[in-house]
Amino acid sequence: MTSTERHFLPLGIAVLTVSDTRTLQDDRSGDTLAERLEAAGHRLAARAIVPDDRNAIRERVLDWSRDAAIDVVITTGGTGFTGRDVTPEALEPIFEKRMDGFSAVFHRISFDKIGVSTIQSRATGGVINATFVFVLPGSPGACRDAWDGILAAQLDYRHKPCNFVEIMPRLDEHLRRGAGVPV
Repeated sequence: MTSTERHFLPLGIAVLTVSDTRTLQDDRSGDTLAERLEAAGHRLAARAIVPDDRNAIRERVLDWSRDAAIDVVITTGGTGFTGRDVTPEALEPIFEKRMDGFSAVFHRISFDKIGVSTIQSRATGGVINATFVFVLPGSPGACRDAWDGILAAQLDYRHKPCNFVEIMPRLDEHLRRGAGVPV
């Protein structure tokens, strides 16, 4: 290995399924994410299912964002337009930084597979308490697209020219400087 090569750094990733009907036994989207992140060498740090309820979603993600063993939270479900789809409403107000590029790239990848139907998703991403949070649709296909097309590379320290892992130590700089208060 040369001095410019990087080693893989496994991350602790939590998977949250947002659903009123799913259980761990039939959660295909959560299974898809868990299988892919473990196959990539990361650690499944936590996994849960919560109902389509803003407070339940927000509380679980906030708890995980405060856990030093969790670097990333990926949610699946609740990104559509029905009355029960509230995951973006639960999480976007507490994003310290919003990641507009994640949504844009997700929709670009999704468009190639499902065409204009991609507009029915409100996939989003951001940072909460120096933890990356990605909000995905509830289908296994959308979870595969997001992981394979975006997250696998961005959560791999070896990915160049840049990746999320290399900036993780600096996500809370604003808090250390006294410019913010953690949620």
